Amino acid sequence: MSVLTRIPAPDGVAAAAQYSHVVLGTGRFVAIAGQLALDEQGRLVGEGDPAAQARQVFENLRRCLASAGATFGDVVKLTYFVTDMAHMPALRAARAGHIPDDRLPAASAVQVAALVRPEFLMEVEAFAVVAP
Repeated sequence: MSVLTRIPAPDGVAAAAQYSHVVLGTGRFVAIAGQLALDEQGRLVGEGDPAAQARQVFENLRRCLASAGATFGDVVKLTYFVTDMAHMPALRAARAGHIPDDRLPAASAVQVAALVRPEFLMEVEAFAVVAP
């Protein structure tokens, strides 16, 4: 695991409740492509169910991080793409199963008109820094 410094509220910036404004560290950079709610066979998990899709997305992120020798503890940035901001509580709940509140990465949430297929409700990408 890398040594990361989280700055939830830099001077002059309002504190964020669900993310850190700044996360910095030294080490190997890992970029994880946007993950969708697909199982190992490429089948959609949780059609119409934001909570089920969010859990699968975070499981896919965990597996991708592991393949790079990283964990959620190494994540410095998450970007959420959602077709409806109403899906954010499901994503926060799934995230909470992997990342404690005192280790929150920087984050952005963007509502999009559509993802690659209409049945996908969300996509999440991650950036991590792993100790050399």
